[in-house]
Amino acid sequence: MGDKIILGIDPGTIIMGYGVLRVADNKPLLETMGVLKLNKFDDHYLRLEHIFDRVSQLIDAYCPESLAIEAPFFGKNVQSMLKLGRAQGVAIAAALHRNVPIYEYAPLKIKMAITGNGQASKEQVSGMLQRMLHIADENMLPQLDATDGLAAAFCHYLNTNRPKLEKSYSSWKDFIAKNPGKVRTE
Repeated sequence: MGDKIILGIDPGTIIMGYGVLRVADNKPLLETMGVLKLNKFDDHYLRLEHIFDRVSQLIDAYCPESLAIEAPFFGKNVQSMLKLGRAQGVAIAAALHRNVPIYEYAPLKIKMAITGNGQASKEQVSGMLQRMLHIADENMLPQLDATDGLAAAFCHYLNTNRPKLEKSYSSWKDFIAKNPGKVRTE
């Protein structure tokens, strides 16, 4: 079985973060990460075009098996949410255009998967990814949007590479009942 590639995107209208994760022998490895700086474009539609082009280029370069993207979150500024939704939609459209399956993950779920805390800071997520993927200090980017994109990819890896249990259990009581020889009760 060959390597599996996951492209992770943290969409944004000023900075879009991305990370590419290679899974070899069920072990996740950093392929690349980076940011797309969009503040040089005054026109919002040019930013969207640039997002589409760059996501398409990443797909063509790395041939990901899937795209993991941070899902929309609810904020107080409606205009910001609309712009972010457009950026997400354009990134998704680029993946659809290249027949890459899309998986959306809520920010809370991504943080929980990486750190065990759904309220973790961007710095905590970045630090945990650096440790788990053994990323050298010099390969870490100052923009946390890059590690946010990588976090989406890593979250997808964790959600699709869990070991399959031979049996399923609905509770600890159910586990004990189905495994009488493995559990001591006193």
